Amino acid sequence: MATQAHSLSYAGCNFLRQRLVLSTLSGRPVKIRRIRARDDNPGLRDFEASFIRLLDKITNGSRIEINQTGTTLYYQPGLLYGGSVEHDCSVLRSIGYYLEALLCLAPFMKHPLKIVLRGVTNDQVDPSVDVLKATALPLLKQFGIDGESFELKILRRGMPPGGGGEVLFSCPVRKVLKPVQLTDPGKIKRIRGMAYSVRVSPQMANRIVDSARSILNKFLPDIYIYTDHMKGVSSGKSPGFGLSLVAETTNGTFLSAELASNPQGQGAAVLPEDLGRNCAKLLLEEIYRGGCVDSTNQSLVLLLMTLGQQDVSKVLLGPLSPYTIEFLRHLKSFFQVMFKVETKSCGEELKGGDKVLMTCVGIGFSNLSKTLK
Repeated sequence: MATQAHSLSYAGCNFLRQRLVLSTLSGRPVKIRRIRARDDNPGLRDFEASFIRLLDKITNGSRIEINQTGTTLYYQPGLLYGGSVEHDCSVLRSIGYYLEALLCLAPFMKHPLKIVLRGVTNDQVDPSVDVLKATALPLLKQFGIDGESFELKILRRGMPPGGGGEVLFSCPVRKVLKPVQLTDPGKIKRIRGMAYSVRVSPQMANRIVDSARSILNKFLPDIYIYTDHMKGVSSGKSPGFGLSLVAETTNGTFLSAELASNPQGQGAAVLPEDLGRNCAKLLLEEIYRGGCVDSTNQSLVLLLMTLGQQDVSKVLLGPLSPYTIEFLRHLKSFFQVMFKVETKSCGEELKGGDKVLMTCVGIGFSNLSKTLK
């Protein structure tokens, strides 16, 4: 970039990932001030510093300046480089926190990204690796990001507070993205799930499955919940169990829900039966919200639509989450893209909650470092 794109300025620690990811893609520097300035422990947290280090590893020529107290961050993005990377994520947040950003950036690297992330695979805050594998990967395939090397593998599981999990993510690069028209979610045809348990009795996973099925079987017969009990070194450093459920529709839409047990030594013990039932109810709520993309991946689909070819993309979403609403504002300031937002009240053809039809014209973003071969 010959001319210095003018930098954007923000205050506060919220939406740090969004700002840094959009800054990297748009090439516009960003300055964030007053990061937890009034807190007893001011400045960037460990997991945010780890995220910045990850961005530094996958880009070439990024300039990052942080002041003494960590309350001000200046980030001037370099070129997305990719290649083979290893990263130790902070155990305060799960690997999903880092993966969500990598899913946005990976298709636009110079070299195909192959990254090993270590840390917590499943926790109660971020989307787990299981859910991202079942929902985000099929979504990227809709945009034409697919191939032999497109995979997300859980090599080891790690539960908080100890972590010890390991995940392999590899993604091919693309020059341009296809526009999408995701307006008809279809009907739910099957539910798949994964009940995992590490460093506890393997019976826990079976108890979760039975209780989840007791609710879901009332709605449809095609339910299969796998149990995954990892032993020894691949079970991480802390005990725990949990469940992730994914409903697939006739049109290839995936809606997900998940729950994990409380970390060791924090909060009351959770009964596997309660966890299974509550997770099934969360899935039913997600199905009620509906749309062609579940609430976890709303911002991912909107970003990929924005970066698509100069053509119209449409997607039908359930009620927008506050995170997505803020993401739309950021898309406007970084890429000057405005979405047309139409509310669709639930009538005859749309069941469940009120839906939102989002329409935009892509900016024709092309991966500059991927030359035509």
